[in-house]
Amino acid sequence: MTDHVNTLQTAEYGYAVTAEQRNRVLRNTYWLLALSLLPTVLGAWVGIATGITRGLSGGLGLIVFLGGAFAFMFAIQKTKDSAAGVGVLLAFTFFMGLMLSRLLAMVLSMKSGTGIVMTAFGGTAAVFFVMASLSTVIKRDLSGMGKWLFVGALVVFFGAIINVFVGSSIGMMVISMLCIGIFSAYMLYDLKQIIDGGETNYISATLALYLDIFNVFQSLLVLLGITSGDD
Repeated sequence: MTDHVNTLQTAEYGYAVTAEQRNRVLRNTYWLLALSLLPTVLGAWVGIATGITRGLSGGLGLIVFLGGAFAFMFAIQKTKDSAAGVGVLLAFTFFMGLMLSRLLAMVLSMKSGTGIVMTAFGGTAAVFFVMASLSTVIKRDLSGMGKWLFVGALVVFFGAIINVFVGSSIGMMVISMLCIGIFSAYMLYDLKQIIDGGETNYISATLALYLDIFNVFQSLLVLLGITSGDD
């Protein structure tokens, strides 16, 4: 009876998913999201220890990052309905950690580098906690946010590409602040999609939340690094 009521409530948003299914997707997403952080840390450590990404600056770095990221995301979408999708996702998070290592190495070389990394990590965790809490108490359908957030993400994406060649610190700060705002809102949107039954694949859900977290963390690193005052 309870599942029937919950299914009817979910159907108000255009979905027909039971509470048990939604809870299972959310639970599996949280577990896989936590697991995905391990390859990210490993990838970042390998990148810093070996310096393999040190030469990936400017246009070359952009090409490698975008080419690798889009190839992995395409592969994840193709394998998301099988066990192989988990492996591909974890390989993707290792790649993202590797790509993050160049920025981490630069920040850690600063006098207050370790503090900046810990602050960025804590800030990202706080944002996720707030958005996860909001997603459980907000009752209205947030699916309409999707198109506006997508437009905002495109603005940030192209702005970041342009700034790679312009090299403006002010431009980087503005882009980072926009990125934090947009992807924090994306966290709320993606979590609400799971809770409301709009997302039923935990691999796709994990990918979306991972990208939200990665972008917020990276943007906080950039912003805190620029404003720290260290050379």
